[in-house]
Amino acid sequence: MTMTAYYNEIDPFAAQWLRNLIAAGHIAPGVVDERSIEDVTPDDLRGFTQCHFFAGVGVWSLALRRAGWPDDKPVWTGSCPCQPFSAPGKRKGFADERHLWPAFFHLISECKPGVIFGEQVASKDGLGWLDLVQTDLEATNYAVGAVDLCAAGFGAPHIRQRLYWVADSDNAGLEGRKGMPERSAEFPAGSGCVDGRVAHATGGEQPGSRNQRQAGRNEYPNSCSAGCSELTKPTNGHWRDADWLFCRDEKWRPVEPGTFPLADGIAGRVGKLRAYGNAIVEPVAEEFIRAYMLITEE
Repeated sequence: MTMTAYYNEIDPFAAQWLRNLIAAGHIAPGVVDERSIEDVTPDDLRGFTQCHFFAGVGVWSLALRRAGWPDDKPVWTGSCPCQPFSAPGKRKGFADERHLWPAFFHLISECKPGVIFGEQVASKDGLGWLDLVQTDLEATNYAVGAVDLCAAGFGAPHIRQRLYWVADSDNAGLEGRKGMPERSAEFPAGSGCVDGRVAHATGGEQPGSRNQRQAGRNEYPNSCSAGCSELTKPTNGHWRDADWLFCRDEKWRPVEPGTFPLADGIAGRVGKLRAYGNAIVEPVAEEFIRAYMLITEE
């Protein structure tokens, strides 16, 4: 097996998960480096076709494959830590030690990869982060495109709003483009997202509280809401069999069938949930890559 990919992941649990996925053939064959990205040098990356930073559990590699991007086609990916720019975090922004874009950009500016895909939280602070990324990359002759996407627009039962961006050193593919192409017929779901709510299996939104249900507010809608594609259902893909649990905070939440509550001492499950929480949503990344491939191959 030719090791074409480089995976950089500092979390030991996720790093071992990557090795297992590589061994099983689920993601591009490669090597896993557990050092901090700040310790990686350009020389360390020589000979690799694909480089995945903040690799997590390899979802970018999986999305590339499913989008039709060959393992031997050069590409870099990197979803920099969102904690400095996420509302639930301390919001230290650029002063946070987890703001690792400068280290990532150093490697980019030295190695000059042709195409880079990335993702960041879609918050006000996240937009400020994206401004910095775009400014840095354009100063080194990359064309940069970005779009705000949410998982619910791709059939997921949750929002997870994220900024997906791509940088192209060729410029021909993105220059002069004002947005992604119109491909509504090919997307697995509609694009509407409603802040603070989750998608319902029938295309509406899941009730937010017991009081709303008692008031008769659209408990189980039978048709799509206005302006919503009939394809907007979590039953379209990975989330087909989600179970809906009514929680103590009087909100409904989807869970994987057979999921059991966390218990003290189950270290493996804690590690899995941490890895899942940090991972990108594969169907969203896959369609973003497909859209990029479509506009650059015209």
